Amino acid sequence: MDFSIKTIDAKTSIASLKAGCIAVGIYENKKLSPQAQALDKSGEITAALKSGDISGKPGSTLLLRKVAGVAAERVLLIGLGADGELNDKVTSMAALCVARVLATLGGADALLALPFDAVKERDLAWAIRSSILVLRDNSYRSDTLKSKKETTSGIKKVAFLVAAAKAAVAKEALAQGVALANGIDLTKELGNLPGNVCTPTYLANTAKKLAKEFKLSVEVLDRKQLEALKMGSFLSVARGGGEAPKFIILKHLGGKAKDAPTVLVGKGITFDTGGISLKGGAGMDEMKYDMCGAGSVLGTIRAIAELKLKLNVIGVIPATENMPSGTATKPGDIVTSMSGQTIEILNTDAEGRLVLCDALTYVERFKPAAVVDIATLTGACVTSLGHHNSGLFTRHDSAHDALAEELLSAGKATGDTAWRMPIEDSYQEQLKSNFADMANIGGPAGGSITAACFLERYTKKYTWAHLDIAGTAWKSGAAKGATGRPVALLTTFLMNRAAAAK
Repeated sequence: MDFSIKTIDAKTSIASLKAGCIAVGIYENKKLSPQAQALDKSGEITAALKSGDISGKPGSTLLLRKVAGVAAERVLLIGLGADGELNDKVTSMAALCVARVLATLGGADALLALPFDAVKERDLAWAIRSSILVLRDNSYRSDTLKSKKETTSGIKKVAFLVAAAKAAVAKEALAQGVALANGIDLTKELGNLPGNVCTPTYLANTAKKLAKEFKLSVEVLDRKQLEALKMGSFLSVARGGGEAPKFIILKHLGGKAKDAPTVLVGKGITFDTGGISLKGGAGMDEMKYDMCGAGSVLGTIRAIAELKLKLNVIGVIPATENMPSGTATKPGDIVTSMSGQTIEILNTDAEGRLVLCDALTYVERFKPAAVVDIATLTGACVTSLGHHNSGLFTRHDSAHDALAEELLSAGKATGDTAWRMPIEDSYQEQLKSNFADMANIGGPAGGSITAACFLERYTKKYTWAHLDIAGTAWKSGAAKGATGRPVALLTTFLMNRAAAAK
C-alpha cells in the first residue's frame, strides 16, 4: 500500500477532490465533522444519519456511492463516538475500519479526511503514523512460502488530507510511519518463516542485505571466532544443532563519531526444542518464534536506517538453534561464559539467557550509552503479564530509572506497551549453585524475574534494560503469526533519543 500527503487550503473544496473513495468522520449525536460537512451540500449524509443507517459509534461505517456534488466515487462515513471525545483508541479503531473497507473496494485510490487534529493529547504526526501502521498491518499477508499467493483486491493508494500549513509535519510523519511499517513487516516476515528457512545463516544474510541497501556496517562471527572470544555459554547452546551459530553485529552510525552508541541485543534462537530438556510436542512449531528478539533488532535497524536517523545504534544478534543430539549440552554441565563466570546448566531449555549473557559481555567494547536486550525469554512473563505488555526489567537507580521511563514512554506513545518488573538482590539468591558461580534457572517462583537477574550479572559496566517479549512477539490460534513487536517501541525510543541529542 502506497501513502502520500494531499494538502488543501481555504480556496479548495473537499467535494471537488477526485478519488475512488473519501473517508470522513461523523459523531454519535448526528453531528458531522468539518470534512463531512463539506461533502454534505446535497444533505445525503445528514439524511443517512437521521435514518439510522449509521449510529456514529466508534467502529460503525457506512459507504455511500455517487453522492451529489462530490467528485469522489464513494464516501465512507466513519463513526467517531461522541463529539469532543476523540482519543487514540477511537482513532486507531477508525483507521482499522477504513483499512477493512478499503480492502474490499474497487477504485484506484482513497483520501483520508478524518479530523486528525482533534485527537485528545495527541498530534497530527501521531495520527498519521498510527494510521499507517494499522493500514499496513491489515494488508500484511504471510504467504511467502505458499505456492499460490493470496489474491488481494481493494484500494492500494491512500492519501492523508491535511491543511496546507501542516504539510511539512504531515510529510515527516508519513516518512516515519512508512519506515516503521517496513521495519515491522520485516520482523513479522522473519518470525513467520519456519526454522528450516530462517536459520542463523539466514539471519546473517538478512543483516548483510540491510547493510548493502542502507550502507551500514556488518560483521558476522562464526564458531572459530566465537571460540577465540571464549563464548563458552553461547556455544554450549549451539552444540546440539546442525546449523552453524552466527554472531551478527550490524551498525548504523548516524550520529557523531564520538557519541556513545545505543546497543540493541536480540535473542536469535531460530528453533528451540528445549535441547535435552525437551519441550512437549504440542505447540512446538511455534518455537520458530524464539528468534523474534533478533527479528525486532533487524526490523528496528531497518526502520532507523530508512529514516537516516542521526544516532549511533548497534544491533547485536547471537543466533543458533537449540537442539537435542549426542553432542548437546546436558543438564548438570558447567560452562564458562565470556565474562569468566561459570554457569551450571540445570535446564537446557533456559537457553536464551545463555546466549544473551555472552552477547552482553561482548558489547562492553562499544562503551555504550545504553544497552537494551530483547528476548522471548520466559513463559513466566506470559503468566505474569499475558499478551498485552512486554516485561521491562532494569536496576533501580537514577540512570536505570531514566532508561526505563524512556522505554515505557515510547511504548505508551505507540501502543506497543511494556510494564516494569522488579530486579532485586533477594531474587538473586535463587540462582545459587553448589558447583558453579550460578545456576541458569532459579526455580518456578518469579521465573521471569530470576531470568532477568541472571542477565543483570553481565551488565555491570553500562546502563541496561531487558525486554521479555514472550507474550507479545506472536499470536497463537486462528490468528497465528508474528506481531512485529516491539519494533514500534524501540524505533520510537531511538527517535526520541536522536531528537534529544540535537
